[in-house]
Amino acid sequence: MWETASEAEAAAATSPLQEGSALKITAGQYEFRATFEENSSAEEFRDLLAQGPVTIVMEDYGGFEKVGPLGTELSRNDMQITTQPGDVILYQGDQITLYYGTNSWTFTRLARIDNPSGLREKLGDGTVEVTFSLESLQ
Repeated sequence: MWETASEAEAAAATSPLQEGSALKITAGQYEFRATFEENSSAEEFRDLLAQGPVTIVMEDYGGFEKVGPLGTELSRNDMQITTQPGDVILYQGDQITLYYGTNSWTFTRLARIDNPSGLREKLGDGTVEVTFSLESLQ
């Protein structure tokens, strides 16, 4: 049974797909699974993806990331961090970045790729189309 009414309401408001879901990232022939961060920005991104997959044209920037426009704005939970390969970052509220290197700045982390080995090579050089979607963990 639920401990409080607010917990029951929160559970009812979360769809089963969203609750038991991971972030699926597809770039060319490669698929990656990522674990969502626990912040309101990641929740908004998950809600956006619950409406359907989002494809973003991403380009190299700075020799450590791929970046592209999300096409909408999410709330920001920026904090000073040093990114690691596999970080999925919200930049300035409307850009998505996939890090294959490191960078220190004020960002909002949305997710982290579970196994980022070879990420740089798998994303390739130049422009790449990356599709973000939800994957059920059940």
